[in-house]
Amino acid sequence: EAFRRICAAFYPRPVVMRFSDFKSSEYRELKGGEKYEPVEPSALLGWRGASRYYDPKYIEAFRLEVRAVKKVREEYGLKNLWVMIPFCRRVDELEKIIKIMEEEGLRRGPDFKVWLMAEIPSNCLLADKFNKYIDGYSIGSNDLTMTILGCDRDNETVAHLFDERDLAVKRAIRLLIKLAHRDGKTVSICGQAPSVYPEFTEFLVRSGIDSISVNPDVVVQTRKLVASIEQRIMIEKATGRGIREDPDLDIPLND
Repeated sequence: EAFRRICAAFYPRPVVMRFSDFKSSEYRELKGGEKYEPVEPSALLGWRGASRYYDPKYIEAFRLEVRAVKKVREEYGLKNLWVMIPFCRRVDELEKIIKIMEEEGLRRGPDFKVWLMAEIPSNCLLADKFNKYIDGYSIGSNDLTMTILGCDRDNETVAHLFDERDLAVKRAIRLLIKLAHRDGKTVSICGQAPSVYPEFTEFLVRSGIDSISVNPDVVVQTRKLVASIEQRIMIEKATGRGIREDPDLDIPLND
């Protein structure tokens, strides 16, 4: 019912629903959760997202999510509901999930898009392989930074090392955008960085990001910032003069 109300409110504009991505530590806090959920030393990197959906211990719960999406789309005629798959580590995981969705009657097509959260290095390095099964990406900059730098932002001891502006993170994002666009896939981003760091937003725009998600309180100023950056880019192209980009942003592949 919640899905239906949201989709109806935004119709015909697309609504992208991310499938569940609760961690075992969060499920354990629910009544009876300790009976079914494992104790994981690092729940952030544990049994979450895509790895649950095809697991025999969880697959029926995932099928319920898929059926709910199908019901909203078919029984209520709200075809603007699309889906997003989070924390998918491997291409073969994505294949399994797509197959389950198809078994439940949900198939990718012109009016049903499947997106992938890009929050693991493999999503960027193997984007050319993931592209086969999806229509676009949403970069989860918080988790992507964590997994690239091996840094838990919730750990006070190493939290000072967590920085979305790190060169390794920016290289991964730029690589993802290039590989995605090569196959006609779109790339958006969600996370704190664009809301906090204007220079990071400029990096994203210059890298060709398709859309940026920010906190509600900075929407207006971010729109103005993006417009000014795009205007500068057009002037630079027209005059042949402009800011020289950091050559380190692209992975050096030549000897």
